[in-house]
Amino acid sequence: MAKYLNKGKELFQETLDSLIYVDKSPLIEILNQSIKTQDKYFCLSRPRRFGKSVTAKMLCSYYSRGVDSSSQFDNLKIAKSPSYKNHLNQYNVIFINMSLEFNDAHHDVNKMIASITSSIVDELKEGYPQIVFNSPNKLHKCLDDVFSECNVPFVIIIDEWDRIMREKKEDGQSLKLYLEWLEGIFKDQVYIALAYMTGILPVKKYGNQSALNMFNEFSMTDPDNFAPFIGFTENEVQSLCNKFNMDYNQMQQWYDGYSFIDVPHIYNPNSVVKSISRKRFGSYWTKTGTFETLQDFIDMNKEGLKEDIVKLMAGEDVVVNIAKFQNDMVTFKTKNDVLTLLIHLGYLAIKTDSDIRVDNISKFVVHIPNEEIKMEFRNIVEDNKNYSGVYNLISKSYDLLKDIWSLNGEAVAKVFDEAHQDHTSILTYNDENSLSCVISLSLDASTSDTYNVVRELPTGKGYADLVYLPKPGVNRPALLMELKYDKSAESAITQIKEKNYLQFFKDYKGEVLLVGINYSKKTKTHQCIIEKAKL
Repeated sequence: MAKYLNKGKELFQETLDSLIYVDKSPLIEILNQSIKTQDKYFCLSRPRRFGKSVTAKMLCSYYSRGVDSSSQFDNLKIAKSPSYKNHLNQYNVIFINMSLEFNDAHHDVNKMIASITSSIVDELKEGYPQIVFNSPNKLHKCLDDVFSECNVPFVIIIDEWDRIMREKKEDGQSLKLYLEWLEGIFKDQVYIALAYMTGILPVKKYGNQSALNMFNEFSMTDPDNFAPFIGFTENEVQSLCNKFNMDYNQMQQWYDGYSFIDVPHIYNPNSVVKSISRKRFGSYWTKTGTFETLQDFIDMNKEGLKEDIVKLMAGEDVVVNIAKFQNDMVTFKTKNDVLTLLIHLGYLAIKTDSDIRVDNISKFVVHIPNEEIKMEFRNIVEDNKNYSGVYNLISKSYDLLKDIWSLNGEAVAKVFDEAHQDHTSILTYNDENSLSCVISLSLDASTSDTYNVVRELPTGKGYADLVYLPKPGVNRPALLMELKYDKSAESAITQIKEKNYLQFFKDYKGEVLLVGINYSKKTKTHQCIIEKAKL
């Protein structure tokens, strides 16, 4: 089997033969609509382990000449498309895994380009011995020679195109060499029927221009009609859970959270597959990369970044302006650039159903998507001096919840006193919203399995600050929290009763605890009162 040219169907067959296979072949129909048109250039970026390579193998098998892959696709969804037979096994396909090539060249970009060029040209010579290649050191000229002779266009698939952009991010000369090489292969070349690149990052910007500006970009901030193919959809995961007898609610809690306008639920595919294969839920995706990557970014000295990270860890939403992000891992001018990168890396996700309203198409409301990613943030801050106040709260989360259940308001207040006294740089209160963020953060780890949290819930004649509702099957009391700043815990409890916040629980059959918390700016202490509600 060739390494680059028309690799055949063996690699995709391995995917089809796997224990878990989710049919994503309708993606092919979208690509077929643009073959041999001006819109034939596609760059799809998404986080690591989100199925990029699986898709590339599928496309190789479908488009490659010299094989008959109909047995693989006749029973897939793409077979129902009118374009199915028109493009099946009709093109010369060149597939390049840029990550492997970069490693084989020992991270020398010049050597890598020379090796890829030489190897592909050798395969072209073997496949087309009648052609004389006058410029064997220039890949784009050799591809044009084949097309001119045989009139068979190429489908070029590059997996992990941005590996060099990430690894050589500060080596301007290597990046320039690499981008110019790619531009030569793609720009204005009639021999290309379709170009498909995958990566974590979108195409690098240079001001308003790009060396690869012929590509249509589909990313985690704007996937357009490729959104269902970023990961597993809600229906696909429900079907898998039914088939393999897995708890769907836990699957959702651990791996859901990526959402787009027309596709509100996208799951991390790698983690879903691993959890089903191992019959348990846990952190799988985060083990495929290093913690240092996330830590380097959240430690950056950008105004407001630390505060936003704390809010996100507390389960709050944050608005991010992605307009000036340069699609690299070097150019960070503001916190928005850092947070935008975290969206592309999968650590943050756009939240399409947030109550926060934005008035700019470049602004998005984001959150930490699921328990798997929350766990990674917690692991990062454990030994991080910049976030020591955060970890201090998280580490006491389970004891804090037990104290609330046992109505021990004094112990609850003491936890916040100690945390605030020791780590005022993180736990600086300006108002009740700041206090709410700290309370949410302190309970986040202990309540993730037991409660659904609702912020500013409309109840009776006002809004309760925080309501914790037990998840289905959990036999624990609901929590209704009212927070005060420079007032008193008693006034918080009184407000709950006078404004009839308990009206929300009129159809609730379980126990409800009323929790009033106040922070005194003068004494820098907290007060907490906990009562059982009389429904």
